[in-house]
Amino acid sequence: MLEELKKRVYYANMRLQEEGLAVLTWGNASGRDDETGCIVIKPSGVPYGLLKPRDLVVVDLSDGHMREGRLNPSSDTPTHLELYRAFPAVGGVVHTHSPEATAWAQAGREIPCYGTTHADHFHGAVPVTRMLTPEEVASAYERDTGKAIVERLAGADPMHCPAALAAGHGPFAWGADVMKAVDNAVALETVARMARLTEQLAAQRPSALLPAHVAEKHFLRKHGPNAYYGQGKRGA
Repeated sequence: MLEELKKRVYYANMRLQEEGLAVLTWGNASGRDDETGCIVIKPSGVPYGLLKPRDLVVVDLSDGHMREGRLNPSSDTPTHLELYRAFPAVGGVVHTHSPEATAWAQAGREIPCYGTTHADHFHGAVPVTRMLTPEEVASAYERDTGKAIVERLAGADPMHCPAALAAGHGPFAWGADVMKAVDNAVALETVARMARLTEQLAAQRPSALLPAHVAEKHFLRKHGPNAYYGQGKRGA
């Protein structure tokens, strides 16, 4: 099972670069294995062009100790672990510094829902965390980044808004598995760009949010109890 997960996590990491979400070594993807209670994650600072499936690192979900691997795990591993521990339905986590979503994070702004493309994928605005305190940054920066995301999503269904912006830092996305997490990171970057363009085009007057009844319709037709989008049920 772990060997198969390593392959999926490897392809997920490579896809981050293929999708234009990660340059240099600025990104990482991980996947959870419930049987072993471990996650598989990209090693720290390894260029995508040199990355091999055998380079991926296995980390214990409960204590964060490295179980397999010859390289150090991603420095963002503690953030991934916090998300997995808080959100049992999450099977994959992705972190990038993709330009559009990162710009919103650096501005300390959530991404508003201006249209149906956003509403199809994210239930409401994509949230942004508070800025970490000096004490949090000094003591356990990566762990507390994860805790700030969990804190920001308190009371929300993490699978209905499978992404968040770490203020001043960048985006994290997640999903039922690691490839779905990459899909959500792609969607996040797309809606971030659309929101920026919307605000630029409407610079002379405030941009109107998508009416709530339209936003709900678009989200629920894909993700609600009576969803009809796609081939699982009849629909277009």
